[in-house]
Amino acid sequence: MDLNSSSNLSLGFSSSSSVQIADDSIAFQIDSSFRESTNPMPTAPLQLLEENHRGENGGGGGESADEEEKVEEFRILGHSMCLKRRRDGEVTCSAVRRDPMEAELEARRSAVRAWGNQRLCVADPDVFDIMEKEKRRQFKGIELIASENFVCRAVMEALGSHLTNKYSEGMPGARYYCGNQYIDEIEWLCCKRALKAFDLDPENWGVNVQPYSCTSANFAVYTGLLLPGDRIMGLDTPSGGNTSHGYYTPNGRKVSGASIFFESLPYKVNPQTGYIDFDKLEERALDFRPKILICGGSSYPREWDYARFRQIADKCGAVLLCDMAQISGLVAAKECVNPFDYCDIVTSTTHKSLRGPRGGIIFYRKGTKPRKRGMILSQGDDNDHYDYEEKINFAVFPSLQGGPHNNHIAALAIALKQVATPEYKAYMLQVKKNAQALASALLRRKCRLVTGGTDNHLLLWDLRTLGLTGKNYEKVCEMCHITLNKIAIFGDNGTITPGGVRIGTPAMTSRGCLEADFETIADFLLRAAQIASVVQREHGKMQKAFLKGLESNKDIVELRTRVEIFATQFVMPGFDG
Repeated sequence: MDLNSSSNLSLGFSSSSSVQIADDSIAFQIDSSFRESTNPMPTAPLQLLEENHRGENGGGGGESADEEEKVEEFRILGHSMCLKRRRDGEVTCSAVRRDPMEAELEARRSAVRAWGNQRLCVADPDVFDIMEKEKRRQFKGIELIASENFVCRAVMEALGSHLTNKYSEGMPGARYYCGNQYIDEIEWLCCKRALKAFDLDPENWGVNVQPYSCTSANFAVYTGLLLPGDRIMGLDTPSGGNTSHGYYTPNGRKVSGASIFFESLPYKVNPQTGYIDFDKLEERALDFRPKILICGGSSYPREWDYARFRQIADKCGAVLLCDMAQISGLVAAKECVNPFDYCDIVTSTTHKSLRGPRGGIIFYRKGTKPRKRGMILSQGDDNDHYDYEEKINFAVFPSLQGGPHNNHIAALAIALKQVATPEYKAYMLQVKKNAQALASALLRRKCRLVTGGTDNHLLLWDLRTLGLTGKNYEKVCEMCHITLNKIAIFGDNGTITPGGVRIGTPAMTSRGCLEADFETIADFLLRAAQIASVVQREHGKMQKAFLKGLESNKDIVELRTRVEIFATQFVMPGFDG
């Protein structure tokens, strides 16, 4: 029998079988963990014997039809072989003579391979089941958290890839460990695409793609450019700023690492308008003299006046840092004012409007400084060249981080390639249109929005006119499978109350929602507010009593059903739906 003949033959072996060519004998080894359910085992196992071992029971020519085995002859690699099929299912191979030590070593290898190649659903069904529930939650719900989004399948594939196996401390071309030639290629490609995505000249801008988050990126900038105790200044967290820019609680507790290791002083929005009060900002900056002035925040629905920030930074001798974490997608798509025209350093997350993996990124100026900029040179010294590159890279590693997450960097490179396409620009334009459609729908229904609207992807809804708190409303929405987040709202007298929620449009735009869909979402949000008002009126505002009033609430069940029917019309990127 020739192996290349047209007859079909299935060979199946137990996990203890082996392949070995020695002393003119052949046996096969196939690890059972590599079997697929699509390749079923044959009903009768097969045995391969070398020709000179066939005569064990009188040779091939003396067998009768009543014997318990059938032998067929064929050749492999010039060896004359026999295929013996036993009807009782037992497999024997008189040609195999394995050393006990070899068998013990192979058993140990097989033991490692057994768990190393298991799928998640087999290796850890508990985690797998929880992940499946989270997938269903995302698919059935309406995601309105402004800092969340859905990545594409290619990004998820890179995140779950073999790149996570490699340790790569250091910068490309200067790693601590060897074997990083391909990791270097990926990181160089990611940096190149980052500069291209934001239309930056590599002669004037550099980039570090290793930070684990934007908080890490910001702290690396502080660490590289400042000494402990030096001063920074950013938007107050209750005004829409980010805690990584420095934050103290009203009782003086230092919440942020930026405030623990450096001295921070916030600037605020005007309580009446919700816009940044630049006159007070300039006055405080000239008194405080920060080394770094920060523009950017987590909950600011309007454009940033970077030109005015630049003037103030130059007057007080500060480095101007923009944290564009929320709006980086808009910046890349040229759908908002460009901070790179005015700022010295720009940081960002990579997973919000940018639609990449979770991580951070730092852009920094390179080359010669402008000869004249305001009253004094940027950085407050007489250096003619920017010296950010070495300081920031050293701060990222070795000062603050170990090895970068190579799977994240590869995933970011994939996302940045998409960012540089016309399709991405169209996506970000739709994000803005959807935000404006949602804002208009709420305003028509007599809702109050901070600043009266939005210029970007998010809006702030002041719930105090409805007598609600952001915390209670957030909980009602969550029970109806709508996710958004509570925020503090400045009162007309400057007091701070948790009386609002922040709503963003990138995630549902990624799922395919358009303006008319956000009109429907506005109806859902108003219905949730009505339910919250009724429960609050019947059970009170206190959290414990309010939550008790939500139990088995028929209105919540009805709204949740409507939300699920609506949400499941839209596929989740990266999945079939």
